Amino acid sequence: MFEPNTNDPFALFKSWFADAEASEISDPNAMTVATADAIGRPSARILLLKDVDERGFVFYSNFESRKGTELAVNPFAALCFHWKTLKRQVRVEGPIVMVDDAEADAYFASRARISQTGAWASQQSRPLANREALLSAVRKYEEEYADRDVPRPPYWTGARVVPLRIEFWHDGEFRLHDRFVFTRGAEGQDWTVARLNP
Repeated sequence: MFEPNTNDPFALFKSWFADAEASEISDPNAMTVATADAIGRPSARILLLKDVDERGFVFYSNFESRKGTELAVNPFAALCFHWKTLKRQVRVEGPIVMVDDAEADAYFASRARISQTGAWASQQSRPLANREALLSAVRKYEEEYADRDVPRPPYWTGARVVPLRIEFWHDGEFRLHDRFVFTRGAEGQDWTVARLNP
């Protein structure tokens, strides 16, 4: 049986995430990111968590993509982490705010160079004639930036999900799971903790 021993969901998440880093075969920071368009039609995809602190959960992307256009009109997201070996899930929901340019620049500079030129080459989520067209675009930007650092594209940045709800789920025998949810009305407010039915 699982009982949270803190009123701080970020501390609990970091503890669970450390467990996942030690136990998961690959990508313990993989998460489903769900968004919705202007009329509420949802879409979801797997992305990688790149930072988490008391401000929220950060991912990076081309914001001319489908997720980016959805977040532009409906700036809320839901995240779901599933760590199969630990039999745990964490669900996060809240509005998004964009990271500042300095934070985005620093993360972009840490990426592999081919990932940097790929960010320029890919018109994410839009039709692509064939793979060679993509590789040709990558080569074009490799040549363009051959003798200098690759700058961050203006449309490529990070989003921070500022959680108003974080749920921790631990598998229980016979589907009698332990579920605890932390909620708050707005950023900076105190968290309320409640146990949920499985």
